[in-house]
Amino acid sequence: MPYDLTDFEWSVIQPLLPNKPRGVPRVDGRRVLNGIFWVLRTGAPWRALPESYGPYTTCYNRFVRWRKAGVFDRIMAAVSEAYDGDIQMIDTTSIRVHQHAANSKKATRIAVWAARAAA
Repeated sequence: MPYDLTDFEWSVIQPLLPNKPRGVPRVDGRRVLNGIFWVLRTGAPWRALPESYGPYTTCYNRFVRWRKAGVFDRIMAAVSEAYDGDIQMIDTTSIRVHQHAANSKKATRIAVWAARAAA
C-alpha cells in the first residue's frame, strides 16, 4: 500500500514494540501496525480492515494494548527524532469546529422528538 511504513521508519519503530511471546506465534508487527494506521487514517471501522493487514481483531487488540502502554507516544518521539524533528502531529483538540457542527441542541431535540413519537 502506498501509505505503509517505509523500511527506514520500520527500522526506527521495530525496537520500540513490545515483543512478549505468548502461546501462539505472533502476527508480523509491521503488518499489524500498518493495519492500525490504515484504520486511523481512513476512519473506517475495524471490521472493514483489508485482509492484507491480518485479522482485524489482532490489529484492534494490539492497538488497545499499545495505547494503554504508551507505545504510540514512544513511536512518535522516535520517528520525529529520526527525521530531525521534521515530523509533526496535529492535535485535534486545537482544531475549531464550524459553528453549525458545534451545536448539539438541534440533534438532541430531534432524538427526543423521535423517542416520544415512538412511545
